Amino acid sequence: MKKIIISLALVVLACQSQAQDKYFTKTGKIYFDATTPASPEKIEGTNKSVTCVIDSKTGNLQFSVLMKGFEFERALMEEHFNENYVESSKYPKTEFRGQVTDNSTVNYHADGVYPVKVKGKMNLHGVSKDVETSGKITIKGGKIIASAAFAIVLADYNVSIPTLVSDKVSKNASITVECVMEPLK
Repeated sequence: MKKIIISLALVVLACQSQAQDKYFTKTGKIYFDATTPASPEKIEGTNKSVTCVIDSKTGNLQFSVLMKGFEFERALMEEHFNENYVESSKYPKTEFRGQVTDNSTVNYHADGVYPVKVKGKMNLHGVSKDVETSGKITIKGGKIIASAAFAIVLADYNVSIPTLVSDKVSKNASITVECVMEPLK
């Protein structure tokens, strides 16, 4: 009987330690900016309901964002973004699946700031493209803060800019991501 109890305790401990390798959030943030010098106003949106999970053992990383979750300063801009550019009804979410390629340089058990490289595939507007960027992972009080900034060419994802506004909307979009994750329970 003692052996069975010890075996069960070891299984429970193994499962708990495996779950603590994964960190998760549903409240990550993505900031999008397509403003040009000729833009009469800022063309930017923020989404504060980004889902992200990272496996600290493997460095595997996944982001998912509902496109209709982006908020803009003006409702009309938000409507154009969803209906004319990213076609949110047809392509409701954007995903990134990749890996922290230098994951072994991050000490997930010690507070600190660790510069990292991230590589993977982003699927936006029905098009999947390779993305590679630098970022940082900050460990603070048992939480992981993952952040990165990069640019994409909208045409690479079949996002068209109408000729009428082509000088007011950038052909490149700056993307900034920040996710504060806690251990997955």
